[in-house]
Formats: sequence, structure tokens, C-alpha cells
Amino acid sequence: MSPTPFDAARPHLPALVERLQKDAAIRSARWAEAFADVPRHVFVPRWHERETNSRGITVWRAQHTIAASELANIYQDVTLVTALDPATVERVDTGAWTGVPTSSSTQPGLMAGMLEDLHVQDGQRVLEIGTGTGYNAALLCARLGDHLVHSVDIDPDLVCTARERLLTLGFAPDLVAGDGRAGHPAGRRFDRTIATCSVRRHLPAAWFEQSNPDAVIVADVALGIEGGLVRVSVDAAGRAYGHFTETSGRFMAARAHATTYPAPQPRAPYATETVTRTTTVVAVDVRNHYPFRLLLALELPEAELGYHLDDDGNTALQLQAPDGAWVRAPLTDDGSVTYAGERDLWRTVEAAWRWWHEQGRPGQDRFGYAREPDGATRVWHIPTGRRWDL
Repeated sequence: MSPTPFDAARPHLPALVERLQKDAAIRSARWAEAFADVPRHVFVPRWHERETNSRGITVWRAQHTIAASELANIYQDVTLVTALDPATVERVDTGAWTGVPTSSSTQPGLMAGMLEDLHVQDGQRVLEIGTGTGYNAALLCARLGDHLVHSVDIDPDLVCTARERLLTLGFAPDLVAGDGRAGHPAGRRFDRTIATCSVRRHLPAAWFEQSNPDAVIVADVALGIEGGLVRVSVDAAGRAYGHFTETSGRFMAARAHATTYPAPQPRAPYATETVTRTTTVVAVDVRNHYPFRLLLALELPEAELGYHLDDDGNTALQLQAPDGAWVRAPLTDDGSVTYAGERDLWRTVEAAWRWWHEQGRPGQDRFGYAREPDGATRVWHIPTGRRWDL
């Protein structure tokens, strides 16, 4: 008898499940069983491993599981990038490219946390936005049965490949190609919706229109500087009420094209006249505290967070606004910032830092997220009621 995919995975699955339980990503016996029953390597026969070259540029090097001894790489708790945007790809050497990732097999710990947050029950119908490799759909099939699992992906080729891989394990969920932001093309209603791509600020109206009363949606909301996973319950009127989850993680943005992202919108030129001053809030404060970055995203909703490398090779954390204003805090944490433009963006950072500490440095799950039937969306600090309209 020829070996099965599960036979090849058998040495690795128990360790993965144990790791996810230890990290509290898996918190129930039913999801432990699902992860133990689905071999991940079936869905990731090849991927791109991230490297940084001598110039500090991210490079993606092709990897393949061509021998049983290499399967351990697949069963680590890491995200594996599986596709790059062809509009941004450039070969740098044999088997390695630069480019923007467009698809991946998500870190198992993040997937487990989201599936637990979904609070799915037997007999409930689930919509997955972002089929990707098909691994998450397989886990849902193992937990619920494939007749209750529906998945949408923008890339028809990914859908076809995922369908073939799922069939090798005996799963035949409903997989369709389309823009998941528009919900399921057939207009079905669902008890649970889980999105493995991010949406900008607002959960799409179609997800609510296709929700049964008391449905739950778990998805990644991008807010600019930062974003995060929200879990909301939907009532019969289409009102959603919930909060950011303790599970943290980010996903690639939802897109309208199968393989590439739209070209970025032009920005205003950077302001040129600079001022340098001292500060008590340094770059490491922003980098090391995810809930604080989430707060900054609410306080500076149009700003972007990135890094600036100067001619001397010094790197700084950079905030920039659409009007050309910017501020840089060196990663050396020397207690200074340099800004340009009509406003000092770092003043907002300092005020947010003070407020965050006054409130006891709340985690992301202390921030609520709600949507009204007319689409109006807000975030608020649950203990104090401080509110930000999106």
C-alpha cells in the first residue's frame, strides 16, 4: 500500500498541535483534532522564504518540499508566502526575487486563534473569504464537514489548485472564484464568516447582508498605521457589535485583480524644511507595542508608518501624512525626532502615549468595533467610551 499524505505528516502533526496548545492558540479539543487531522504540506508544496540581502532589501527565495526530511519546515508555526505580485517581481539571482506577496499559507497559530474566536458550532454554515492554499478550508471541513464550508478567492487559479489539494484528502467544499468583499456569488446566508485578507476600515456590507441573525464575523481591519482582527456579532437588523480580539495578526489586503494590487495613489511631495527636537517617546516605544500602534491609527487615520534609510545607512521610523508632513524617530533611540510640514505629527504620538499610559496601557481587546445598518462604523475604548468614527 502506498503511503498517504497523513503518513508523511504523522511525525510532525503532534508537535505542531502541542505547540499551538501551549501558546493558547488552540483552546478546545475539537480544533486540536482538526489540526491533527489535516496535513499542511499537501497545501504548501512550494513557497518563498524571506531573506534580506546585503543592501537591506527583502528577497524571496523559492523553497520546495521534495524530500520527507524537509517536511519539518512546513510544520513550523510560521507564515509561508506562496505567490508574488507579478507587477513587482524582479529576479535577483537563481531562485530568488524581490516583490510584493499576494498569497500565503497563514501562520497556523494565527489561523487557530481566529478559528477559536469564530466560536463555530456543529451544523453552522461558514463563509471563508480568501481560499488561498486551501489549508484553512480543510481545517473547517475537518471540524464541520465539507457540506457546510464555502470559500471565495479572487484568483481562479488558486481556487482550482486548492480544490485539487482538498480532494486528495477527501474534502469537497464549495469553492468559487470572485471578489470576496461582495460575499458569496450565490447570495447564500451564513452563520459564520472568516476573512483571511484585510479590508480597509469597514467590513463590507455584503457580509452583513449574507449573515443570519446572531452570525459572527472574524476579519482583519486595516486602519492605516496599524489594524487588527475584529470579532463582531450581527443582529437581525444588520447591526454588528464586538471588539478587537486577543488574537493579533495581519493579512494581505483584499484586491480586485487576481494576481496584482492596484498602483499606489500619488502622494504630495515631502515637506523639506525640517526641525529637530527632543522627545520622551522614541521609536522603540512605537515598534514594541502593537495596541499603541492601533491607537495611533485611530488618532492619525490618514498617516502611514514606514522606515527611512538615509545616505549614511541610518534607519528611522517614519510617519507621513497625505499633505507631505512627516516625522522621523531614529532607531538608535537617542531621544530626538525630526519633522517637516505644517504640523508636528509626533505631538500626536506623545499625547496618545500619555493617554495610553493613563488608561493602564490597554490591550487591543479593550477597544470595541461596531457597525450600524447604514454602514456607519466606530471604534471606542470600552472602559471610558472614548470614540473614534471611521
